Amino acid sequence: MTDPVGDGLDRALEGAFTRPLPKSAQAQMKYLVKQLKGTRATARLLGVSQRTVERYVKGGLKRPRRELRERMEREVKKRWQPKVRERARRKASTTDGLVFSARARFGFTAAPGTTDDARVRDIIQALPPDWADRLFTAREQGATEQQLQRIAAEGLAEMYFRANNTRAHGLGVEFTDIDRVDVGL
Repeated sequence: MTDPVGDGLDRALEGAFTRPLPKSAQAQMKYLVKQLKGTRATARLLGVSQRTVERYVKGGLKRPRRELRERMEREVKKRWQPKVRERARRKASTTDGLVFSARARFGFTAAPGTTDDARVRDIIQALPPDWADRLFTAREQGATEQQLQRIAAEGLAEMYFRANNTRAHGLGVEFTDIDRVDVGL
């Protein structure tokens, strides 16, 4: 997993889908052709020839090689049910927030000169809507995984370690060596 926080945010929005994604290569290719308004644009996106796209659409080709299959699935997921995805994002960003679950190395520094060595922790924490909005907005604006991790660390520091800023003021949290991240809406 190369982008644990970004992928976790994407999976959370995909969990809101009301219909299953197209399963077959033909159905996925037809969907992409319709979304991109043509076989040429689809071929360019997937890195194959226009004729290959046409063969999948007609059903002449049925089993794409692994790389093509993964690209098709990724591109279909990106475009599937945009209104449902946006509604889920808006709900998390305005009223519900999200649940952030992570297994990672957390360390923190407090007052000058004091420190706690980082250790692996399993943390499940509800983050309020403003943190959900910051994460989703950063993801949409093309933030790097490190920037998303920094935002998540700030949110966890505020809500988990500082108990919504009611204690441990000035505590800085470090979030590294991520084993797992799950995000729920």
